[in-house]
Amino acid sequence: MATADRTDPVCGAPADSGRPRDWAALAVLVLPVLLISVDMTVLGFAVPYLSADLSPGSAQLLWIVDVYSFVLAGLLVTMGSLGDRIGRRRLLLAGSAGFGAASLLAAYAPTAEVLIAARALLGVAGATLMPSTLSLLRSIFTDERRRLLAVAVWASGFSAGSALGPIVGGWLLERFHWGAIFLINLPVTGLIVLAAPLLVPESRNPGAARLDVPSALLSLGTVLPAVYGIKDLAEHGWSAPAGLAIAAGPVLGAVFVRRQLHLPDPMIDVRLFAVRRFSAAVGTNLMLVFAIASSLFALTQYLQLVEGLSPIRAGLALVPGLVLSVAASFAAVSLSRRRSPATVVVCGLALIAAGFVLTAMVPGRDGALLVAVAFALLGTGMGLAETLTNSVVLTAAPPQRAGAASAISETAYELGGALGVALLGSVLTAIYRHRLGEVAGVPEGAMAEAAETLGAAAAAAEGLGPGAAQALMGAAREAFTDGVRLTGALAAAVVVAAAVFAGSLLRERGSASAERAPRNR
Repeated sequence: MATADRTDPVCGAPADSGRPRDWAALAVLVLPVLLISVDMTVLGFAVPYLSADLSPGSAQLLWIVDVYSFVLAGLLVTMGSLGDRIGRRRLLLAGSAGFGAASLLAAYAPTAEVLIAARALLGVAGATLMPSTLSLLRSIFTDERRRLLAVAVWASGFSAGSALGPIVGGWLLERFHWGAIFLINLPVTGLIVLAAPLLVPESRNPGAARLDVPSALLSLGTVLPAVYGIKDLAEHGWSAPAGLAIAAGPVLGAVFVRRQLHLPDPMIDVRLFAVRRFSAAVGTNLMLVFAIASSLFALTQYLQLVEGLSPIRAGLALVPGLVLSVAASFAAVSLSRRRSPATVVVCGLALIAAGFVLTAMVPGRDGALLVAVAFALLGTGMGLAETLTNSVVLTAAPPQRAGAASAISETAYELGGALGVALLGSVLTAIYRHRLGEVAGVPEGAMAEAAETLGAAAAAAEGLGPGAAQALMGAAREAFTDGVRLTGALAAAVVVAAAVFAGSLLRERGSASAERAPRNR
């Protein structure tokens, strides 16, 4: 029997946050987080297998990796508003079922194009999951201290899933077809569909407005054209269509913001960004994830294709950092009682910057230990910083806008991750191609194939003689390592900028409760 609806605290009587059922509901709400984080980390390890089986071009490979995040980012705001209206649990259930169906399609994709389409559908379904979970947490845990602990558990789900992904994914990839990495989503989505109606109370905003379709289209149009243009620029160089696509994103974004300012019930209350701590937390998350996502894309390939590690050994090299991220999420709760959130967040960002400095020094061979240490720093800093920035997002926004605020936060998270893969991934690809050049004794056709991706270089080397194959792979590994070094340095610079940004804007100015979001007029 389903539980009764629970209105937002601002609209009805607040619920007791200490009941065992609430903590059981939290366990259910962590499942979508595990689902998405496992999906993201497993895919990185599957890149060599995808490259060998489907032979995607470099642009197709980038689309396979991050079209999910771009579609998700473009729809999160829409889905957050939809959840406010129809019920966040209902949206969670629909999204979980859709995620399972799209995973099944991805598992048996026969071509790169079909896999890209399946990943896009996963993005549509995934967009329903994240705003639902975070906003449901707010309605369930009304006590601030318990909510901070719940957010820490929720945030640790990302790290736990990221730690589980390489181990489970590595084991699957060594024994089964790469499609198995998507099939593992099915039991999790099934469990969510069965358990959520029993344990998670419904939550909605009774005063939510009807979905504004033009705003929904504009939010998607703000993201996708610019991304397409960036990818086309990386693949083919400058062209008028690429330039127009890149320019279209900011233009449509400006139209979207203008529309929100004039609607009586906007899809996004952009005036939330007038709340200094809210905008600081969202901006910090975007820059942080921008840097982190690119590291997973690059380092998983480095460990397998440069270092020659098996998928499971490559995954185990990253597990210490992911486990430390879980521990740091809980440590952040304790530290926040003795130090200001700004101090803890800046310390976390400093650890992340140090980790990226190490990745900028990665050697051409025997660099697995350095990568493991670097990723340990990244994971620890991520756990400290993200737990508190997510908590700030929840507490700074008005309760009746929980879904929209959560959607803004998750949009920044997913958009930052997708932009990190697209922009820094494109830099990595460009450096790889530039440094690869020509290799003596390797035919022109094999060189053209090798220039697509490092995985394609490995496939091309299989058709060459021993001497030519060794020369090609040596050049390809060195070229890829050069790209990893440069992207590590760029990511370090982004994180340092995020630390300055967070340190100046997250600090308390008077009473935190005194800072309010301006209301729409």
